[in-house]
Amino acid sequence: METYESLRGKLRSAQELKSIVRTMKTIAAVAIRQYERAVESLSEYNRAVELGFQFLLKKEPERVMERGQMPGGNLCAIVFGSDQGMCGQFNDRIVSFAIDNMNRIQKPEGRILLGIGVRVAARLEGEKQPVEEQFSVPGSVEGITSMVQKILIRIEDLRSNKEIDQIIIFYHKRISGSTYNPRMVYLLPLNKEWLRSLEEREWPARVLPLYTMDWNQLFSALIRQYLFFLLYRASAESLASENASRLSSMQAAEKNIEDRLEELRTQFNQQRQDSITAEMMDIVAGFEALTSERREEQFS
Repeated sequence: METYESLRGKLRSAQELKSIVRTMKTIAAVAIRQYERAVESLSEYNRAVELGFQFLLKKEPERVMERGQMPGGNLCAIVFGSDQGMCGQFNDRIVSFAIDNMNRIQKPEGRILLGIGVRVAARLEGEKQPVEEQFSVPGSVEGITSMVQKILIRIEDLRSNKEIDQIIIFYHKRISGSTYNPRMVYLLPLNKEWLRSLEEREWPARVLPLYTMDWNQLFSALIRQYLFFLLYRASAESLASENASRLSSMQAAEKNIEDRLEELRTQFNQQRQDSITAEMMDIVAGFEALTSERREEQFS
């Protein structure tokens, strides 16, 4: 049976752990809103990029469609995961989703994987999916831009040296609360339906603007901005989902700790009552022994 002091120590440790879990819950909840705001702030950026493509489609639609649709070549997949733990099945789910979809699109030969996060890269390697390069997950909104720029540089290198024509990203998108679902988005080639919808959309002014730079340079610049937008959004939504998963894990942990605390308090109170009872019995027994001795002395 555990001692009174050992139970007190366990109670203290459980209460400290509960405090840590509550702090982590608060941090995760704040982070979710932070990354969701980052996604919301992209709306105007995306609108500007779409206007650029819309303008080119109004001018030379065939040329845009031809440049946007590259021949099917090697596949590059970018999988967004986490560097940190305590986020449940977050990495396992995105890896399973990515592998299933990649196998449907192309055989493993010639496939190149980029992992965003130590844990997702390790999980991919564990599934015999070699990771070409691993990137660290940004710790804040401010760090997303730097990471995305590094990925874009790597993409340019792969397209130049390894004939990469298809680029896909896999990431989690938060739905509500702690719910999130995996998503697959093509970066390249450009979505034909999306281009057609832009071409059919009414231009917001009476006349089209003029441009003086080389058409190919303009198109390439728009592609880079388009890729930046998609990668930034994927990173922010993945981070929001990661923190949602962590929040859910912390809520479950808090419930388990509360149950354990209740159990320890019951044991502690019982042990304390048993200790008090034992002390009282010792006092009564001592009193009775002392009284008995005095009576014997009086009659002797």
